[in-house]
Order: sequence, then structure tokens, then C-alpha cells
Amino acid sequence: MPDNTVVAGLRHAVGYLRLYRGLTFVVKCGGEAIADKEGARRLLEQVSVLHQLGIKVVLVHGGGVQATRLGQRLGATSTFIDGRRVTDAGMLECMVLALNGEARTLLLSVCRSIGVAAVGVSGIDAGLVVANRRPPTAKGDFGQVGDVVSVDPTILATLLDKGFMPVVSPLCADRDGDVLNVNADVVAAELAVAIGAAKLITVTSQRGILRDLKDESSLIAHLTLQELEELSADGTIDGGMLPKAASIRRALEGGVERVHVVGHCYPDSLLSEVFTNEGCGTLIVKSETDLTPGEA
Repeated sequence: MPDNTVVAGLRHAVGYLRLYRGLTFVVKCGGEAIADKEGARRLLEQVSVLHQLGIKVVLVHGGGVQATRLGQRLGATSTFIDGRRVTDAGMLECMVLALNGEARTLLLSVCRSIGVAAVGVSGIDAGLVVANRRPPTAKGDFGQVGDVVSVDPTILATLLDKGFMPVVSPLCADRDGDVLNVNADVVAAELAVAIGAAKLITVTSQRGILRDLKDESSLIAHLTLQELEELSADGTIDGGMLPKAASIRRALEGGVERVHVVGHCYPDSLLSEVFTNEGCGTLIVKSETDLTPGEA
């Protein structure tokens, strides 16, 4: 006998397939999601489903876990200000090796093994992202950390039109070619705005946005931009989630219709979030009126 649950699932997904085919999604994964080959494969098998269903995917990856690991071996210390890594000369070397070396190579090798035609680029390539070095603040000097000035998505559009999936490292440079470490969430949001993405999907270590970081059952299923601001103001969102919250705001205000935050540890979390009304993470929209009846 056929598995009726599978058939029902396929029927349920048809509406989403009609809605999403030909659109562009930006998927951002942190270094913890690709800390080993098994984790990278679990994520990329889901991304490959989107790719093979006719959804154009730009994958932006971090590499914080890899850089910290490498820094420990090379004697470079990791310090953070408001969730952002301070990047001195030693740590910049680690970031280059981790992002454009270890993390990228792992992702591209897994893509090859599962049949996804992927091409690795960084913010430096083809003038994709121009950044300026962040000036020191009252909280300290960030070092070789950059803030995005402009984005030229021509290289991404070219790759997507040819059927390739860009795998983007957030290393960027200023107009003089000085390399800068830019937060991957920031780069993902800016690219999503620049290419007119329908969705920005952030893959994190927790299920989504939680009211209590120690309680996975406190997952918030959906938020408006105003509610997100309130969570940031009352301290519910802090530390490493602060750059994510700022990037979510930038994406929504820049025209991206939906932002999703999902956990990489949960089976098929990305596909469940995209192809079911219930989802399994947090959906953020600009206002309540942007939610469909099923989502609400």
C-alpha cells in the first residue's frame, strides 16, 4: 500500500511550489551548522531540494567556529563586542583561512557529492560587496571589521541565470582592496535586498527566536518587525542574536517579504519551514497584515 502521508505531503507542497518556482531565496548558515561534514550534508541536502525544484538559491556561510578553532591552534584570541568578532591582524588571517578555505571547501565538496552545481565566491569577488572599516566606538576598536557600503550583485545574477548556486563567503574589501571581515548575517541581508530575494532564511544553532534561551519550547512562531524591536529593547534578544536582528530589520525594510530563523539541529527544519504553514522556526514579517491566514 502507498504511504498516504507522503502523498498528502506532496499535495500540500504543490501550492508552495507554484508560488516559489523561479524566485530567489538567500539562505545563511553559521559556522556551527557546517562544523563537520555530516552537518553540512544535512543542510545542503535540504538546500538542494529547493535548487532542484526551480528555486534560485544563494547560500551565504559564516565560519566563526572554524576561525575560533584555527585561532586556538595559531594563538589568536577571539573577543566580541555586541556579538561581533573583533578582528586584529592575526584573527583576520584566521578568518581568511576559515571562510575562504575550510568552510568553503567543505560546502563545495558536499555540493559536488549531492549533484548541486555550486560556485564559491566572496564579497571581494567581482566587486560584489564594497565595505569600509568600522571606526572605533566607545566600546572598543573592532579592528579589520567592515560595514557594507554598496553591493553589485552582477556576479550572482550571472551564476543564477546559468543554473549555478553561489556559495558566498562574507569576506569583503574596501575600495583600496584591503580585506575586511563582515558579519555573515549582514552580508546575507544586503545580498537579499540587492537581488530582490523573496525570502531570507537564517540557519542557527537554536530552533528560532526564543523567549527564553534556556527553554526550546519558548519558540516564537511568528513576529512582526515591531515585535522584534521590542524583544531587542527588553533584552530577550542579545549577544550574537543582535546582528541577526539588525539584519532581519534591514532585509524586511529593504523589500524582502519574509525572513525565517530555523535551527540546523532539527530534521528537515528548512524544508518544514518553507513548505508547511506550521513551520518549525520563527517567521518574521514587516507587519501583521503580511501574514497569510494559514500562517496566522
